[in-house]
Amino acid sequence: MSFGDVEDLRGLSIRLALSNTFYESSGQWWFSVDSVSLMYNVSEEAVFNTSEVYAPASSSYHCLHVSSLQRYSTLLLPSTNHARRWAITFTDFQIQAFNVTSGRFSPVSDCATFLTPAILMGLVTSLILLLVLAYALHMVIHLKHIEHDDEHKEDIYFPQNIEESEHCCMESEAEKNIL
Repeated sequence: MSFGDVEDLRGLSIRLALSNTFYESSGQWWFSVDSVSLMYNVSEEAVFNTSEVYAPASSSYHCLHVSSLQRYSTLLLPSTNHARRWAITFTDFQIQAFNVTSGRFSPVSDCATFLTPAILMGLVTSLILLLVLAYALHMVIHLKHIEHDDEHKEDIYFPQNIEESEHCCMESEAEKNIL
């Protein structure tokens, strides 16, 4: 651990309160970090409650920042007056409460939120494509209705073969000679 600008490291104690709970809906055990306590020189204790720091008991929890600062999405909430004076940030935080084997972390359960910028842009792009598809289908349906509008136009005679067209032209010349 790196403590940054803390002067006397011997006077600093960090305690993590963990719990293990079985959830029937998922059918497995989950561990969570309930609180983080900082004790500095035995005289001052700052307690932070945690939110959303949990993972299945068979895996580890990893997050790039677990912090009391808003810019890192505030996973640590001050619960005492002393805690309001502290700003705490764990960078590249990884913890596993149970089932640790051979000194290595189990597969990671990451803290990434559901609506990351990439997922949000994918959803917006999908919505735009869906609207374009709906507009295209609307236009195709509209074209079929235009074909039915031909019934209102004047009938025009188109000969089916060459003989009919010659016969047509001969009659018109004969009609001209009669006149």
